[in-house]
Amino acid sequence: MANNIILGIDVGASAVKSGLVDVDAGVLIGDRFRVETPQPSTPEALSGIVAQSVLHFNRYKGIIGVGFPSVVKRGVADTATNLDQKWIGTNIETLFSAAADCPVFAANDADVAGLAEMRFGEGKGVMGTVVMITIGTGIGTAVFLNGHLLPNTELGHIRMDTGMDAETYASNAAQKREDLTVKKWGRRFNKYLELMELYLQPDLFILGGGASKNFEEFKERITIQTKVVPAKMFNNAGIVGAAMYGAERAALAVKV
Repeated sequence: MANNIILGIDVGASAVKSGLVDVDAGVLIGDRFRVETPQPSTPEALSGIVAQSVLHFNRYKGIIGVGFPSVVKRGVADTATNLDQKWIGTNIETLFSAAADCPVFAANDADVAGLAEMRFGEGKGVMGTVVMITIGTGIGTAVFLNGHLLPNTELGHIRMDTGMDAETYASNAAQKREDLTVKKWGRRFNKYLELMELYLQPDLFILGGGASKNFEEFKERITIQTKVVPAKMFNNAGIVGAAMYGAERAALAVKV
């Protein structure tokens, strides 16, 4: 397989999505593979999904990049808000590398999605402060200043005036749990954006994750001054960014 074709895996609380990515062009090669996240989402169970993904792509052998829904420091999960608590303190890279029989490099899922959008999507060439927000079971954030990432921001957990944290109040899971219409949910999400705008004063918000596909249905509820756009790659940004991250980490390892 060509050196620029990397397997990217986007681990989510509801599904694990993977695909082969041309990291030079920022595009998926062929269809993506989707498996529902096992419950409970233990390290052992998710390792099995990683192994399954490798088998699906013709027993892939090469570098793997993983976007993981956690604060990730030096390959280790420091949080597990929407996953089994056994993940806290677990080395994602070591565990998944053993399951895949390939080198695995892992980073926060919103961070890698943001990397993809900054290089190939709506953030390309944008200077100043850009905030990527991924909307799914939780809310993930990635903050960039002049193209440089501030990792593991986790601003989906800021406190709203309702007393709830943002993802409990305005995530996809919140919409489903409370059976909110898209418009009602859009008003909630706008309140979250108001706080983000107040705290960060960004130049651009990019919305990714599952809700980005429905942007046209709720954009009229967005009333903040900052420009807000859906991710160019929609929900595939996580896979593409994970592959990019894996390729870059592998290149650094070779140089060292």
